[in-house]
Amino acid sequence: MRSALAALAKNITPPNLSIMQDEGWSVARVRTELLSGLTVALALVPEAVAFAFVAGVHPLVGLYAAFLVGLITALIGGRPGMISGATGALAVVMVALVAEHGVEYLFATVVLMGILQVIAGVMQWGKFIRLVPHPVMLGFVNGLAIVIFLAQMTQFKVPGSVENTGHGMSGGEWLAGPQLMTMLGLVALTMAIIWVMPRITKVIPAPLAGIGIVAVLVIALGLDVPRVGDMASIEGGLPLFHIPMVPLNWETFQIILPYAVILAAIGLIESLLTLNLVGEITGKRGGASQECIAQGTANVVTGFFGGMGGCAMIGQSMINVKSGGRTRIAGVFAALCLLLFIVAASPLIEQIPLAALVGVMFMVVIGTFAWNSLKIMRKVPLTDAFVIVLVTVVTVMTDLAIAVVVGVIVSALAYAWGNATRITATTRESVTDKGAKVYEIQGPLFFGSSDGFVELFDVQNDPDSVIVDFANSRVADQSALQAIEAMAGKYEAAGKKLTLRHLSRDCHQLLTRAGHLVIDSDDDPDYQVAADYSVRTGILGGH
Repeated sequence: MRSALAALAKNITPPNLSIMQDEGWSVARVRTELLSGLTVALALVPEAVAFAFVAGVHPLVGLYAAFLVGLITALIGGRPGMISGATGALAVVMVALVAEHGVEYLFATVVLMGILQVIAGVMQWGKFIRLVPHPVMLGFVNGLAIVIFLAQMTQFKVPGSVENTGHGMSGGEWLAGPQLMTMLGLVALTMAIIWVMPRITKVIPAPLAGIGIVAVLVIALGLDVPRVGDMASIEGGLPLFHIPMVPLNWETFQIILPYAVILAAIGLIESLLTLNLVGEITGKRGGASQECIAQGTANVVTGFFGGMGGCAMIGQSMINVKSGGRTRIAGVFAALCLLLFIVAASPLIEQIPLAALVGVMFMVVIGTFAWNSLKIMRKVPLTDAFVIVLVTVVTVMTDLAIAVVVGVIVSALAYAWGNATRITATTRESVTDKGAKVYEIQGPLFFGSSDGFVELFDVQNDPDSVIVDFANSRVADQSALQAIEAMAGKYEAAGKKLTLRHLSRDCHQLLTRAGHLVIDSDDDPDYQVAADYSVRTGILGGH
């Protein structure tokens, strides 16, 4: 499964592109970082505007979020090369809050969301992202690639006809006739330029070349195709400090807390999964807790400056990586360029054809989708293949957070069931204790296998002396201890002697306390179950 992620990284990383992990600084490197940041900034504009529409807020609310979240996470985030900003996954949750309570409650929610994310980082909860199995990761990137593709479909509708229904962007008339053909032709041209450009020169990032060439062509020929300015005006001033105008009381807290918890969870899940994906490409590890703190800090600040909050953006992160961005310079410059677009360069940016940006995102889709996962579906266990498909579908139909949680739960249940069926026992007559029957336990003993463990023993027909050997087993949790206690209780009730061997030291203490004979051996295992189990539960309280 790890090879599939490696193949995904190979698909996304441009051929022969230097990753510059320890190459030092150079003029060429700085130029690459700046051009990569400019490319990302151009791609951020329509995304931020579209997600603002989805959330039901003014476009500048989305643009300010993209600037502030992008800037702060670029400066202090856990993985250089990642790009953050306003995202659709968060916008679809915000829409109900804005529709019912207004945008000021959204700002307050974003502040609380950030505080929760900082707490998660301080508590180092980001490390739990390691529990996400590789099949879930593959389903995540596949589902997200499909979501990015579907999100571009609104650009093929007549400007001004797409409406915000309170549940996202919908409705509108599709482009038709010559205008549609021109739009599709420009999208194809942009994709062709991005594909060909690395073979000609790597001085200019291929996505930036695609946007620039197509934009010049459209403006020079006066082609009638949708442009950035047709979505909304991006002109504005600097974001100003603004305390959310909401009552500071318990009722307000009750309103915003559920939304803040959901937004914080979605934001961290998407950010940490993106962090892992970028880590696979750049060959770097760690930084999960730092990323949580960076995301939280960015959202707290954004909430006080009129932004809608955000998290890591896998599409823009892939554009950055594909364009050569590997350091914090690219992310910082992308955020500063976005602010420049808002304050001074809006008339120029609004002339960029949406077809060029759609072409860039389509190339991101091609690079993001784990095509190798289609080949390995017949080679991996059926459960893993099912999880890949399940997470992909749930990501598309609902949202990323639900998809990841569902995928982890299904994977965990499948693992637990597989281990539950592995508990077995072989029997023999004891060599040292004549007449004693020995049960040699194989497989892990935990909550899933505890019932099967008890069923292994024939208490009624066993001799008066029974030895249970755990050398090839492992007692994993409290349910396992309870199962041992239940089995021992049956032998005690039948008046038979029970001896337990090769248990860990804490099991020795608990079961000896309960009155059962445990034999010490030099080769006893050394692992912890729950030293205070009997104190907290009373289950092993003796007879």
